[in-house]
Amino acid sequence: MHYKALWPLTKRANRGFRGYPAATVAFYGPDDRVASKVAVGILPSEGADASALERWFASDHDVRTDAVIVSAIQQFIDAHAAKTVFMHEGMLGCPHEEGVDYEGEWCPKCPFWKGRDRWAGVLSE
Repeated sequence: MHYKALWPLTKRANRGFRGYPAATVAFYGPDDRVASKVAVGILPSEGADASALERWFASDHDVRTDAVIVSAIQQFIDAHAAKTVFMHEGMLGCPHEEGVDYEGEWCPKCPFWKGRDRWAGVLSE
């Protein structure tokens, strides 16, 4: 699906690898259709841990359609002089963090993700 607000980030991501620092943009949601959280990390070099990490949330709409959030993401990426943007418009799992928002293997607030492969979006065996 194409998200108009995301187009500037999608365009940057489509340019491919341009060097480091690189920004990673990951979307999370209660299911595979609505993104309620976006996390952006800055990787200063290959194999390095993120040097900066920022998260944005929306409780009543999809963050991918929010021009204000997308603008804030762009400003964050620009402030860290990222040359490359890695982004997948799909969901990478539940927006809640294990050990922070819940304890255990699966988030009780997001039953959709229980037993599901986060990358493929299909139930694992």
